[in-house]
Amino acid sequence: MKAGNTMLLAFCISTGFTQQLKSLSGANSPNDDTNPVWIGNNTLLFTRAFHPQNLGGKSDPGDIWMTQKNQNGEWGEAMHRPDLSSTGYDVPLGLEDVLTLLVLRTENGSSSIHQYSKFGQDWNYLRKVNFPGLSGFELGLTGRVVQGGKLIFLSGKKPGGVGNEDIYVSEKTGVIDWTEPLNLGKTINGTSQEVGPHFDPESNTLFYSSSSHAGATGKDILVAKKLGDSWQSWSRPEKWEQISSRGSESSITFISKEEVVWTSTQNNDGFADLMTFTQPVPLEIPSDFQPSSIIAEPSPVRSVSSDRIPSTSTSSATDAAVPIKNEAEPTMPEIPISWLVMDAKLKIEIPYSITWLRGNQPVIFPNESLISALENAKVTSVKISSKNYFPAFLSVGELMKKGKTVVLMTKAETGSSVLLRDVNFKVGTAELEGEITLTTLRELSEFLLENTSIILRISGHTDNAGDPNLNKELSMERAASVRKYLVSNGVSFERLRISGWGGTKPIASNSTEAGRAKNRRVELTVEN
Repeated sequence: MKAGNTMLLAFCISTGFTQQLKSLSGANSPNDDTNPVWIGNNTLLFTRAFHPQNLGGKSDPGDIWMTQKNQNGEWGEAMHRPDLSSTGYDVPLGLEDVLTLLVLRTENGSSSIHQYSKFGQDWNYLRKVNFPGLSGFELGLTGRVVQGGKLIFLSGKKPGGVGNEDIYVSEKTGVIDWTEPLNLGKTINGTSQEVGPHFDPESNTLFYSSSSHAGATGKDILVAKKLGDSWQSWSRPEKWEQISSRGSESSITFISKEEVVWTSTQNNDGFADLMTFTQPVPLEIPSDFQPSSIIAEPSPVRSVSSDRIPSTSTSSATDAAVPIKNEAEPTMPEIPISWLVMDAKLKIEIPYSITWLRGNQPVIFPNESLISALENAKVTSVKISSKNYFPAFLSVGELMKKGKTVVLMTKAETGSSVLLRDVNFKVGTAELEGEITLTTLRELSEFLLENTSIILRISGHTDNAGDPNLNKELSMERAASVRKYLVSNGVSFERLRISGWGGTKPIASNSTEAGRAKNRRVELTVEN
């Protein structure tokens, strides 16, 4: 389990002593904290995944959060920024100018980039920018805007790339117009993963994270220098030894020339923390750059102009481009589903079993099936089970085509709570509605019959629209309907207690329909 103030002993560096690293005080959480971006004014934005306060709840792959540094150099408790977030995956790219923030968003199966304008301490949504070529990437893009707002570096996977995730660059051509992303070529991009790009235009230096280089331990921070005018001409990347562990490091952001923040995890499947040095230390950034031995082939693809970034080298390294395949070429083969099932509180992997469902009927498929095969067989959902944990349900549409499908399981212990997100009622009534509602409650009944010591409180909630007294009455009736169904399936009445809270305990804003829908819910809490 991650701890905000944990000191981690670092690794010997070239000066021969051992440094101490620390996570960012109150900024970190037991969740995945990634993509840090410094925007000045003592403020760091980052992405936090699977947090219950995210707009999409515990299943939300990432909202934008913020932490600020005080005069004593301490990082404050992280604050959720719902004004910059969605129910999808949100990544802060950084400042386009002092008043304009860019956010990369992946939602409903597509990625897009949006402008927000600063007004006091708030950010107001402006518009979506024109960014051709994003649709060619698989979901899960990340990136960073370059200081000055004229370039964006992206990391993502698309047909025709060099390896898994590659690094690309795009140039701003108008107020909301950008060029199609250009692959940086084989000197930067290897056969595995390249992520977390940060480019310094003053020194023409690229910092990024790679698992492709020889001797990689997880992902390490590499540094390379741009040579000449082409975005595909680079020095041989050098490992930044000062920031390296047996785990994975990524997403460097510079607070100043003397201070950096990055993400680190102990293994490739672990959840990341935001890290920095306990005490300011001289940054030992690689500076002895050698020309790359990789000679790229000419490419018909137009190179992004680098007129705004001066060349600082006359190295003999080639300026030739790496060929980038066009969109008409066949897509990559489909990858079987992979799973990461974890205790929601401790963030540790737990044993599990999978049951595929067609409606409410179980069907036999391997755990690591192809999503297309499940869809062709009209499989609609999956139940994930683990001993002493509430069962979890996902629709086939929620399974990840790329990377692991992460499932956070709630242990059935005193005080733990779980949301019955697939239990629905007819509008304005306590009448249960829909096949998925009955399937969910039927599975819950079986779980309770197998775990006879569990006593549950069933709590009904509404939004704040309408008469408060009627809302409280309706919420109590809905909790009673759930209890009635469970009892009809053999669960003892004495093990089920009910409460109705009306609209007094919202979990989202009631100012939008999406927020009100989240507040209309039924929750289970384990009691003694």
